[in-house]
Amino acid sequence: MPELPEVETIRRTLADKVSQRVIKKVELLLPRLIKWPGPGEFQAMITGKRIRQLTRRGKYLLFHLDENMVMVVHLRMTGRLYFQHKDEARDKYMRILFTLDNGDVLLYADTRTLGTLYLMEENELWRISGLQHLGPEPLTLEFSLVYFSAMLKKRPGKIKAVLLNQALVSGLGNIYVDESLAQAGIHPERRADCLLDKEIERLYYAVNQVIQAGIDNGGTSFRDYRDGAGRRGSHQEHLQVYGRQAQPCRICGTPIVKTVVAGRGTHYCPYCQQ
Repeated sequence: MPELPEVETIRRTLADKVSQRVIKKVELLLPRLIKWPGPGEFQAMITGKRIRQLTRRGKYLLFHLDENMVMVVHLRMTGRLYFQHKDEARDKYMRILFTLDNGDVLLYADTRTLGTLYLMEENELWRISGLQHLGPEPLTLEFSLVYFSAMLKKRPGKIKAVLLNQALVSGLGNIYVDESLAQAGIHPERRADCLLDKEIERLYYAVNQVIQAGIDNGGTSFRDYRDGAGRRGSHQEHLQVYGRQAQPCRICGTPIVKTVVAGRGTHYCPYCQQ
C-alpha cells in the first residue's frame, strides 16, 4: 500500500499539472470504486469543476474543487493516480478517466480494485471516518516528541502495532514502520509502554528521518506504485530491513529475519534489534 512518502510524491508530481484545470469529462469504468455519492451523481457533480488545489492528509489525496467541493482519493493496496497527455497509451488497469480542459487526462488505475473515491463539500469530510480520525503525521509540528512519548507510554501493545494505528500516527505503513524500528534499534514486538525515554527519542527521530528519506527518493516501488508522472520511486534501493529477508544486515551482517507481527509481515535484524 502506498504510504505517506508515496502519496506525498504523487501529490507533488501532480499538483502543477492539474491545478487550475477544469474536469470536462469523467469515465467510470468501474463505478463501485465511488463510495460517495452514487456514481451517477459523482459524475454529474464533478464535471465542469476546476481543480483549485491538491493537498494530502495521511494516505489520502484531497482535490479541492470549485464551490468548496473536495474529491478524496485513497489508493489502498494497488491504486495508481497519474497524469497523461491525450495521445499516450492507457494503462490496462485503468478504472476511472478524468479528461481535463486541455485534452490531457488524470488516470486512476487499480489492479486489485480496492481503492476508494469520494466527492463532497468540505464541511462534510467528517463522513469519511478514516480521514476524520487521523492522528498527527511525521514532519509536522503536531507530531512532537512530547506527543509521541506521552502516546507511547499509554499503549501496552506491541510497538509495531501502535505505529501502524492511523489514529495515533498517520501515514505510516508496513515498510516505513519496519525501517523506523530498524534505524532506532528496537524489536518490533517490544511493548510500547515499556520503551525507555532514550529509545522513544531515537524512534521519534528515526520515524521523521525515514519518512523524509522516502520522500526524497520518490517513494518505494516494488510492484504497483508509480508517482503522478507514472515513474517508479527509488527508495527500495536504500531499505535497511524491509523486503531483505535472509540478506545480511547492512550494519552487522546478521541475516534479516521475517516474521508476523500485528498480522503483518515484519522484517528486522535479530542482533541490532534485540
